[in-house]
Amino acid sequence: MAKKTITPLFDNVLIKPLEAEQKLPSGLVLPDSAKEKPQMGEVMAVGAGTTDEKGNPVTMIVRVGQKVMYKKWGGNEIKVEGQDWMIVEQKDILAIVE
Repeated sequence: MAKKTITPLFDNVLIKPLEAEQKLPSGLVLPDSAKEKPQMGEVMAVGAGTTDEKGNPVTMIVRVGQKVMYKKWGGNEIKVEGQDWMIVEQKDILAIVE
């Protein structure tokens, strides 16, 4: 099977979430059902951008390879080769993590 290529459209960003912490500081291991979904991930692909309501171009700020924090309740979960990834609008990205 050929490897899939996903290219986000407009101001959408494809993010591969980072793994959630599996162990609490006390040493307890969390089951998958108790883990909170991560809000940080790596940018895997970026759309070409969009325009605002006046027709002015909106520049894409994030770049492939950057680590970002995104809103907890934004975006769409998708499966890419069996892994859960996110597609979010650039406005739902809160910060670039360096």
